[in-house]
Amino acid sequence: MSFGAITLTEHTLTVPLVWPDLAGGDEADDRTIDIFARVVTRSGGEGLPYLVFLQGGPGSEDPRPGPDQAAWIDAALEDHRVVLLDQRGTGRSTPVGDGFLEGRSAEEVAEHLTHLRADSIVRDAEAVREHLGAKTWRVLGQSFGGFTLLHYLSYFADSVERAYFTGGLSAVGRHCDDVYRLCYDRMRELSLAYYRRFPEDRDRMRRVVELAERGEIVLPDGEVLSASRARNLGHLLGSDNGWARLHWLLELDPGSNAFRHDLANAMAYGGRNPLYYVFHESSYADGCVTDWSAQRVEPDDFREDVTLLTGEHVREEWCDTVPAFQPWAEVTRILAKHEWPKLYDAEALKASGAIGAAAVYVNDAYVPLEFSRETGALLPGVKQWITSEYEHSGLRTSGRRVVERLFALADGRALR
Repeated sequence: MSFGAITLTEHTLTVPLVWPDLAGGDEADDRTIDIFARVVTRSGGEGLPYLVFLQGGPGSEDPRPGPDQAAWIDAALEDHRVVLLDQRGTGRSTPVGDGFLEGRSAEEVAEHLTHLRADSIVRDAEAVREHLGAKTWRVLGQSFGGFTLLHYLSYFADSVERAYFTGGLSAVGRHCDDVYRLCYDRMRELSLAYYRRFPEDRDRMRRVVELAERGEIVLPDGEVLSASRARNLGHLLGSDNGWARLHWLLELDPGSNAFRHDLANAMAYGGRNPLYYVFHESSYADGCVTDWSAQRVEPDDFREDVTLLTGEHVREEWCDTVPAFQPWAEVTRILAKHEWPKLYDAEALKASGAIGAAAVYVNDAYVPLEFSRETGALLPGVKQWITSEYEHSGLRTSGRRVVERLFALADGRALR
C-alpha cells in the first residue's frame, strides 16, 4: 500500500499469549494471540535502519500513517524505516474490548490482562524484529512506551542500537505509591498556576464540582458525573495546549448541551479504550500490589479543596459510576489486588551500555521529574534533555522538534 511518497507493509505474527520465560511455572500454555506491525518506508529509504515506536497508554494502538500523519513520523522517515507496532490487546493485535467480556468470567479476563504489560510487549517486539531480519533496531518510547523500553534495556539491550525516550523514564525499584505522591505534588503546582492565569475559573470549577456532588450533570452516555471525575479534568494540564481546552470548557454554562458534550470529550478515561482505566496503575507497578494507589495516597489538601485538580489518578468508584467501566468493574478490582512482578533490573540497566537520548519534561504531570532523573542516572549513555518548553505531550505537539533533538543528541551532532 502506498500514500504518495511512502510505502506501507503489513505484518501479522502469531505469538504466545504467555511467553515461556514469563510463565513462572512448568505447565505449558498453548494460548496464542496475533501481533500486528506496519512498516512505513519513504521513497528511496528501503535500506534505512528500523525505528520501532512504542506507544503511550497503556491500551492504545499505534498512530496510523497517511497524508495527515504526525510530524515526528515525517522527521523519523528521513533516516529510518518506521515500525508502528500495535501493542498486544490494541488495534489489530488481538484487541481486548467490551466484546472480550462475553462468555468469560471476570477471573479469566483479569488473568488474560496480566499478560498485556510491558514485559510481554517487549517479547512481541523481539519477535517482530527477528521476523523483519534486523539484528538490531532503534526504539522510540513515548510515556508508557518509554516504560516498555526500560524493560527492553533490562533484558534485551543487545537488540537496541539506539534508545529514545519522551516522557518515559519511569521510576525503577520504587513503589507506585511514591510515584502517585509526586504526581499529586505536580498537579497541585499545575492547578495553582492555572488559577493564577485564570482566577475566575476557580469559582467555575468549584461550581462544577458542587453540581456533580448533587448529581445534576449528566453526560450524553448517561454518566452522572461524580466530583472525582470532574476534578480529573486536570489531566488536560499535562499537555501543552490542554490549559486552553480547560478554560474554554469552564466558560460554558454547566447546564448547556455544549458543556456536557465537550466535558465528555475531554475525559481522560473513556469507553474507546477501557484498558487505560482497567489496568492503568499496573504500568507503575515495579513489583507490587497497586490496591488503588492513587486513591490511597491522596493528600489532605486535595480532600479539602475541590478545586485542586487530578491527573492520571484513577479511583475505584468509577467502576460503579462510569457506564463504560461498569462491565469491567469486577475485572478492575481483581487487578487492583494482583501482585505484579518486577519490570526493571537496575543492575542490568547500568550494564546495558545503552546509547540514546531522553526528553525529560520538568513539569510532567504523569512521570515525575525526580524519578526520571534517578532512572536516567542508570543509563549514562542516554543523554537527557531536561526542558520546560514542552509538557508530557511534547512528541506530538512540538511537530518535528522533540524527535529531531533526540536524534541529534544521541548522535552527538548539532541540530540540522
